Amino acid sequence: MDTAERLDGARLWRMVERMAARVAERRAELTELDQPIGDGDHGINLHRGFQAVLAKREALSGQAPGAILKGVAMTLLSTVGGASGPLYGTFFLRMAAAAGDAPSLDAAGLVRAFEAGLAGVKERGKAEPGDKTMVDAWTPAVAAMRERLAAGGGLAEVLAAGAAAAEAGAQATRPMVARRGRASYLGERSAGHQDPGATSSAIILRAMSEVAAEAPAS
Repeated sequence: MDTAERLDGARLWRMVERMAARVAERRAELTELDQPIGDGDHGINLHRGFQAVLAKREALSGQAPGAILKGVAMTLLSTVGGASGPLYGTFFLRMAAAAGDAPSLDAAGLVRAFEAGLAGVKERGKAEPGDKTMVDAWTPAVAAMRERLAAGGGLAEVLAAGAAAAEAGAQATRPMVARRGRASYLGERSAGHQDPGATSSAIILRAMSEVAAEAPAS
């Protein structure tokens, strides 16, 4: 078995650590994006949530992917305020359910987990593409991952395709008029601002892609 094509718990935990680091680096940017159209605290809240996840390293880092994803989900649910906590919590919880008890995931298994996560977010937030939410990042990301997987791509290639699509999706929210969440109260005035949830989603997926591109630890 080529370990570069599998995602085990140790590798997933490194991805979680990278997510936390990238969110920490860009929390001010995320908060600034949130100020015109939201509560103005997206970066602050998400950073707090991921720091709480890191505090559970001893309990989570040696677990299987599904258990790690569930731990991330429950921690974000309990520590991230606003709409982001329930949405990210649902996303990772659905991913955890899809991963099950498997000791590792191949690219196909990971894509199925992302599909489940996206379905959960759409259900929880009642959002569709074009509503100016994180769905506008995750929908093209999952589509790109499916396409790359069908073309024979491995774990790193699938995640790289997803990250690029998520970043483009986040940027594409700028001209949209919000139809869901607090931003929707602004109506036409929400246009011209990039959605912070879509942006943080792209940051998280890029962090996973970075770790996937690195050589697995021996």
